[in-house]
Amino acid sequence: MDLRAILMGLAFALMWSSAFTSARIIVVDASPLFSLAARFLISGLLGVTIARFMGQSWRLTRKQWFATILFGVCQNALYLGLNFVAMQTVEAGLASIIASTMPLLVALAGWLLLGEKLRPLGIAGLLAGVAGVWLIMSSRLGAGVDLHGVMLCGIGVLALTFATLAVRGATSGGNFMMIVGLQMFVGAAVLFVAALAFEDIRVHPTLSLALAFAYTTLVPGLAATFLWFLLLDRIGPTRAATFHFLNPVFGVSIAAVLLGEKLGARDVLGVLIVTAGIFAVQFSRQRPVKARVGAP
Repeated sequence: MDLRAILMGLAFALMWSSAFTSARIIVVDASPLFSLAARFLISGLLGVTIARFMGQSWRLTRKQWFATILFGVCQNALYLGLNFVAMQTVEAGLASIIASTMPLLVALAGWLLLGEKLRPLGIAGLLAGVAGVWLIMSSRLGAGVDLHGVMLCGIGVLALTFATLAVRGATSGGNFMMIVGLQMFVGAAVLFVAALAFEDIRVHPTLSLALAFAYTTLVPGLAATFLWFLLLDRIGPTRAATFHFLNPVFGVSIAAVLLGEKLGARDVLGVLIVTAGIFAVQFSRQRPVKARVGAP
């Protein structure tokens, strides 16, 4: 993995992890599914407009359309929708920790379904990451947590795992920003229906709601998703997914600073273990450079 890909992954992880804190702020003053649907509608309009100015077309291939719709349903409607609902009772830091288990699920699915292989160091790194996540979660669960909310986050991360693998078809052929905008529309359509069916729509206008909504729409919603597509195209879903192990690092830290969520010794130790696991996985996937014939 080259330096540019690493920087892209770090930037994506930071933006993506910050969404847990902004979501926690949003659901205090607005119903979760409706506010998320509105966010996707605005992000989709912005994404498609930017894509058109970039000269991109919405004439996607059949494979791109299929993957775009699937990604919009699995990530936007299921993963983020369930997380927004759960965020009413689950702390932002804990939700980001649950999301960070996704790389293990991606690697497992790649091994069982796609025939991908992992080197021993990579397996050790994944196990270390899971151990770090468990260490952090154990302290949170011991302090008492809403298990229903945790279950919703768990189902959401399974949907995100499926979306990460399925989105392979959408990373070939260009038109990345257009794909981002269109899959936002898919998420908005599903969530507007779900909001009307399952929740009492409420919006209490406040400055914190406006700022959090604007930030979530532009940064995690639009910029991070666009960067994620570029990262998938550059290094593939299994390598890209390992950056989700950084969610506890950034997610817990941002929530502690902005929301005052507690950050204990177990959290710090777990973050260090998770970080070590990330680098082990990334290093294990570096292919050795072969000497060329005639090279000095």
